[in-house]
Amino acid sequence: MRLDKFLKVSRLIKRRTLAKEVADQGRITINGKKAKASSVVKENDELAIRFGQKLVTARVDMLKDSVKKDEAGNMFTILKEEKLEKVEPEFIDDED
Repeated sequence: MRLDKFLKVSRLIKRRTLAKEVADQGRITINGKKAKASSVVKENDELAIRFGQKLVTARVDMLKDSVKKDEAGNMFTILKEEKLEKVEPEFIDDED
């Protein structure tokens, strides 16, 4: 199953277009590797998603094309949530 579709169906991210944008910005990894929206997700994969100052790590438990809202939480298990320290823009070195 595509990453953007899994994120929408599981309701980790509410809309598929938003899931695609987050993936295209390089804020999602699958098993430690950067993922695109079209990346394939399999059961037992570990996703790390950066939401602003928070990093959420989840394990894929089940893949389904559609689920009811109250069953969406069964598709994944949150392994950990970390608060990231804010990086001040003047300290970011983007001159290479």
